[in-house]
Amino acid sequence: MSENIELSLGSIKITQSQIDQYHNDGYLVLESIVPEATCDALKSRMTELMATFDPASVRSIFTTNEQSRHTDSYFIESANKVSFFFEEEAFNEVGDLKQPLELSINKVGHSLHFQDAVFEAFSLSPAWGELLQQLGMVEPRAAQSMYIFKQPGIGGEVNCHQDSTFLYTTPMSVIGLWFAIEDATLENGCLWGVPEGHRHGLLKRFERHAPGSIETRMVTLKEHAWHQSELVAMPVPKGSLVILNGEFPHLSYANRSAHSRHAYAIHAVDNTCDYPELNWLQAAKGQSFVPFRAK
Repeated sequence: MSENIELSLGSIKITQSQIDQYHNDGYLVLESIVPEATCDALKSRMTELMATFDPASVRSIFTTNEQSRHTDSYFIESANKVSFFFEEEAFNEVGDLKQPLELSINKVGHSLHFQDAVFEAFSLSPAWGELLQQLGMVEPRAAQSMYIFKQPGIGGEVNCHQDSTFLYTTPMSVIGLWFAIEDATLENGCLWGVPEGHRHGLLKRFERHAPGSIETRMVTLKEHAWHQSELVAMPVPKGSLVILNGEFPHLSYANRSAHSRHAYAIHAVDNTCDYPELNWLQAAKGQSFVPFRAK
């Protein structure tokens, strides 16, 4: 299956106008570039991975209010594992799941791109490395990946944030590749963003107290408030790619609809840039972030 996924992705050439649009607005939407069969294969593989997870083994909740993130060793260790995080509203008052496990998980992360063969084949495809180079990266590396469910009825809101808050480089280089595994609509929690908002620079950094520590903190770099009137909706059909500059402010509202909004995200950094030891996410000891495959 993994070979078929990789072979289904050809080169993705974008125009100079699209490159300029990305740098000017901070984001770029490429609709329906991933075959539906590939989206279905990733979704099916995630169902298989879910079947191997014992919810009694851990109950780590993904807190969408990043300033009060529930940080623990399970979260920190997820940098190099395939870990499962519950929706905030998944449990009742006595701590039991209110609905089946497959409808209770918020996301799975943060190393699907090298810990699972199927996701690896898709994530490290030459198509994405070439695309990142077209956008200005010199040596693109996949640093983080996550499968996001946005469950029907209880899919949590993700507050307005910048990806470089969590993956910081000097100079700034982070680019997010956000793939719609299912249709992302106004009703089920599509992305919203602030065009040109990346020009304000990075507002916060989520970092460890010290290298190697599991204790984390949110550091404010500058004060700025995003206004709702600045937001633009980005609904996209299944198979679309939304490319996000690391300083581009974006969010998604809670999903109260009857339809899920599955997505898969890869965050890339440029290997020519400095990646501080205070970043919460670190490659395994003695290793570096994963290069995209050559043709």
